Amino acid sequence: MTARRCSRTACQRQAVCTLTYVYADQTAVLGPLATYAEPHAYDLCEEHAERLSAPRGWEVVRLAREPVDPQPKGDDLLALADAVREAARPPAPSPRGPSATPAPAEPEPGTNDTQPRQSGTRRGHLRVLTSE
Repeated sequence: MTARRCSRTACQRQAVCTLTYVYADQTAVLGPLATYAEPHAYDLCEEHAERLSAPRGWEVVRLAREPVDPQPKGDDLLALADAVREAARPPAPSPRGPSATPAPAEPEPGTNDTQPRQSGTRRGHLRVLTSE
């Protein structure tokens, strides 16, 4: 992941905040660095953010900024890995016992019944396939 640079011409410093304009309110909003580079927003370095001025009649709103850490934290990565593992776990056995076999599911409306179906459980938009 590369750090984003300041949008000002010839400035090579790292961007620390994002500037957006609300034309209807004649307001310039300077806030924390946006997660993604937006085409109608400007990323600014610390120096250019401090020197920012707006046209006459416009208001500048400066939102509180927190220090930006471009690298994901270990806790974030562990939480993501745990969520993936949890989603991949097979469902718990039925309290009725292993002999209780669920009724076959009806095909979803609009699906093509001539195609072979994959076995597995469906969870929202994800499908967990079992190895047979």
